[in-house]
Amino acid sequence: MVLLEATIQLVPDGTLLLHLLMVVVMVFIVNRTLLGPINRILAEREKQIEGRLKEAQALADETEHKLKTYNEALHAARVDGYKLLEKERADGLKEKDEKVRLQREQTSRDVTAQIDRIKSQEQSVKQELETQAASISGLISAQVLRRHTH
Repeated sequence: MVLLEATIQLVPDGTLLLHLLMVVVMVFIVNRTLLGPINRILAEREKQIEGRLKEAQALADETEHKLKTYNEALHAARVDGYKLLEKERADGLKEKDEKVRLQREQTSRDVTAQIDRIKSQEQSVKQELETQAASISGLISAQVLRRHTH
């Protein structure tokens, strides 16, 4: 125990300051040679990452804008297409209705002409039948009268 008491010093002396000075010098040297370059590399990487993130965000915003523009143009084109289809359908219906109307008029004229022709034929057949009836009645009268006179 006497040996241990002689080696333990509780009172600081000049070597403590030397040790503190050596630690400070070592921290300074380590900061200059190792930690400084590592911190600069890390800071540079962080700047690059921030720059790339900003670029990526800008590209994402631009892509979103272009996609929105594309969708709006697509919607407008669809609306125009539907309007054009509707116009073409309406024009087609008009044309069909006009053709049907013209065909009905033509059919009506043809029917009227046929009716007139039939009436004309009916008149001529009536006259012919009346003529034939008169001649047949004359023949019949003549034959009946001749028979009775025999």
